Amino acid sequence: MSKLLLQGGRTIAGTHAVSGNKNAVLPMIAASLLTAEPVTLLNVPEISDVSGMLDAAKSFGAKVVRDLKEHKVTLTTPKLKTAKISAELASRMRTSFLFAGPLLARVGRASLPPPGGDAIGHRRLDTHFAGFRALGAKAVAGHKTLRFKGDLKGAKILLDEASVTATENILMAAVLAKGKTEIYNAASEPHIVDLANMLNAMGAKIAGAGTNRLLVEGVESLHGCEARVGCDYIEAGSYIAAAAVTGGELLLTGIDPEPFEVLAGAFRRFGVTWTISVTEKTLHYVPKKKRLKMRYDLGDAIPSVADGIWPAFPSDLMSILIVLATQTRGTCLFFEKMFESRLYFVDHLRQMGAKIVQCDPHRVVVTGPSQLYGGTFSSPDIRAGIALVIAALAAKGPSTILNAEIIDRGYVAVEQQLSALGANIERK
Repeated sequence: MSKLLLQGGRTIAGTHAVSGNKNAVLPMIAASLLTAEPVTLLNVPEISDVSGMLDAAKSFGAKVVRDLKEHKVTLTTPKLKTAKISAELASRMRTSFLFAGPLLARVGRASLPPPGGDAIGHRRLDTHFAGFRALGAKAVAGHKTLRFKGDLKGAKILLDEASVTATENILMAAVLAKGKTEIYNAASEPHIVDLANMLNAMGAKIAGAGTNRLLVEGVESLHGCEARVGCDYIEAGSYIAAAAVTGGELLLTGIDPEPFEVLAGAFRRFGVTWTISVTEKTLHYVPKKKRLKMRYDLGDAIPSVADGIWPAFPSDLMSILIVLATQTRGTCLFFEKMFESRLYFVDHLRQMGAKIVQCDPHRVVVTGPSQLYGGTFSSPDIRAGIALVIAALAAKGPSTILNAEIIDRGYVAVEQQLSALGANIERK
């Protein structure tokens, strides 16, 4: 177990190259099993969840060549040597379950333990099961093993929720199913688009990516390809918040402009705005001369920030925005609709001096600005972990963030990246 030691009071400023999207690269790794030919992924982030997914791919028979300097990975799986994954590998991340779709499509069976991942609330698998069954697979949920088997045929599928991972899993299964498949109420996040673009580059026939209705015409086989992982706009939003709460100017490079259209409205409520160069793929945040101030709704009504399915504000940035609110003059209600345990980390912020009322598992009210003070806290999940790091950067005195390896699952070398931007931070 590692920990991060921070000394608050330093300004976070400079230039930061945004990494590849964690939520895009993981299903893209799983999709590489759909072909016997080489698949090369570009802009791959060096995070522990990627390492875990690559280890899982190797266990199925994939040959992996990873170039850390070039942020590139090539996977070649001429033959699947098993359709099972070990409990140890599955427990390391929730996205281990994304191998179910490719395994079903390529060899007609899959056997996986229940997936691991962050403890942010109940995350149901029912939508995956319903989708696989609609495609003709037999699906059995045992206590320790989830089993799928069958020849897949196209179907009209209405998802009971716009689940990102279920959309990805069903999409990967459908590309090799016989006939046509319609997936309605599909998730439409940028990482779904990345996956669909990759599959189309492999020879799949998918239309509608980026909308809630995906049309898939099954093909006999897929071939190799080269695909780029989009930018991690969640990482970008985290670094913007770190600069904002410490008063620093920040230039982000390597961005894809489209996702920031969704983020801009929520950040603007706190007085955080930026300019984007589409040609140079950069985002420039310049702090205003006055302190951060909440923008109230018409009639001076207290504003609220709620998350939801894309293009609503993403749940993965709620923890980060709550920390931003502690340093912004005014009051805001946060409504976390997706996960009932994500907001429990605010107890740590209250210990640091934040003015927060937790109304219930899904809602908190934050009034700022508050002087935060350092302390020792344990990171409960990836996003809460980076939120605590951002709070520690704005706090007086030293802080220690325990269980720091959880942050490594979604952020590349966070102590090195923040040190380069002026933070006093080290890992032990």
